[in-house]
Amino acid sequence: MKCIHWVILILLAVVASVAVAQTSPLSITVDCNKGQSLNATLSKLNPQTPTTVFVNGTCTEYVQVVGFENLMLKGLAGATLLQPTTGAGNLVNSVLYILSSQSVTVDGFSIQADTVTDPAIGIGNGSSNIRLRNLNIEGGTFGIIIFENSQVSIAYVTAQDPGYATLGVYDSSDVHVERSAFTNSTGTGYEVALDVGASHITMYDTIITNMQVGINGHSSAIVDVQAFDTYYPLGGPTNVVINSPAGTNYNGVTIEGGGSLNLASAKLVINKPGQTYGGTSGGVLISGGASLTASNGYLVITGSNGQGVMALNNSHATVIGATITGGSHGGLVAANLSSIDASVGTTLSLVSGNSVDLFCDPDSTITGTVNISGAPTAQCTNLLAGETVALP
Repeated sequence: MKCIHWVILILLAVVASVAVAQTSPLSITVDCNKGQSLNATLSKLNPQTPTTVFVNGTCTEYVQVVGFENLMLKGLAGATLLQPTTGAGNLVNSVLYILSSQSVTVDGFSIQADTVTDPAIGIGNGSSNIRLRNLNIEGGTFGIIIFENSQVSIAYVTAQDPGYATLGVYDSSDVHVERSAFTNSTGTGYEVALDVGASHITMYDTIITNMQVGINGHSSAIVDVQAFDTYYPLGGPTNVVINSPAGTNYNGVTIEGGGSLNLASAKLVINKPGQTYGGTSGGVLISGGASLTASNGYLVITGSNGQGVMALNNSHATVIGATITGGSHGGLVAANLSSIDASVGTTLSLVSGNSVDLFCDPDSTITGTVNISGAPTAQCTNLLAGETVALP
């Protein structure tokens, strides 16, 4: 009997050691400068085993992360993922493609792609808790494209000069953006910083420079400018800033198709947006049943070449304590069955120094003008001091 007991104990110890070996984190180094392949290494790993892969050198290959859990790709100093000159790697031909994965971190890489064939990074098919950190992305049709109900955190990422957008978010995905920068280095062409369709973005402490459209929301997109501490403690700047020193911007923000832009606990600052011809160019354009809610002092538009805030085509904006100054055309503009309410807040809105501060057509309304400081100029027959006409 004692022998049987010892055999059982030995078998249990072996089983336990095998289980530990299967679940213990792995650490691997891939040196692409010595001809090793990151993608080939990943293809040989157990995707369910927590693994850290350190990467050295320039990896000229398409890299696929499919079905992984608890994976970290950590670039050593100078680590680069470079699009190959021939071939196609996967469904969307991304240089780095993350599909059906959970808890994956990509940290410390330069990622480069051309602007006509491939996104630099593609993330999709229900991937969740994907963390992009300390990346420098150049080119790509999209710098980053996120799709099919995926959840991604982006921090300390710079992306520049895409074929279309530095960040595209679609298909009921949810994305947090902080401490990042999206840039058109020349100000030419037609580039969008954030293109959002039927998805949700929460962002703060991000700078957008020389994009033709800073944030483009459509198909019921939700864009929240709001500070959060989900990933890092709060501290330092929180503003989202859209600058256009090149003068080639059309709109700081456009929200259409029933989408919404919501500003709370972080400012949206838009400097010199729009074009001198005016039209629908300018700071913030909401249209097609869209909405804008700007809480106390969290919207600042200065020196617009076009309009300030435009609510068009059955849309509604609420601005509380907003600053809209020095524009070449309208400050607050409502047209085609739309309305803008300068609602009560802790501070008055400042709408002044524009060609005309308050403008509406006969079918639209601007209300709450008592909450606008000074004596703004107006061309609006439906201009109400309060938020409604006199009620019975």
